[in-house]
Amino acid sequence: MISPDLVRLRLIFFALAEAAETTAMIFTIAFGALILNNFINVAGMPDAIVAFIQSLDISPIHVILVVLLIYILLGTIIEGLAMIFLTVPIFVPLVDALGFDLIWFGIVMVMVVEISLITPPIGLNVFVIKSMMPDVPLGKIFKGIVPFFGADIVRLLLVVFLPGLALWLPRALS
Repeated sequence: MISPDLVRLRLIFFALAEAAETTAMIFTIAFGALILNNFINVAGMPDAIVAFIQSLDISPIHVILVVLLIYILLGTIIEGLAMIFLTVPIFVPLVDALGFDLIWFGIVMVMVVEISLITPPIGLNVFVIKSMMPDVPLGKIFKGIVPFFGADIVRLLLVVFLPGLALWLPRALS
């Protein structure tokens, strides 16, 4: 018979091994993103994008809506943290040049990244739910998230068009 102490020790070992594996994956993504971000900055891509967008003479809010659409599309195929690491060096200089508050953009970006992770057809979080509930058909899970998806889109649009909603607390604390 195996002693309870040995079982606990094995569980601790497996938990630590899994934590180390997850940490290694996150650091690998971060390291790769940092290299890519340095390349993007050295190549002058953020400045070129800002100049290009400003030459188009379109409304700043339209640019923000396109950025949000890009995030939603990326979220169907890329995990949230990787998406943030890869896009922040490109979009932050653009948003700053358009005159938007960067704290507001950070809040909006996190909101849209989370929304994108339940967006059909691939919505990664939906597959997490499917793995926890294998008896429930995937179509039923996607149908079940529709009201939440709709509410999230309404909430996102409110924060985009009424930035004071997102900035009230940071301003009150400063």
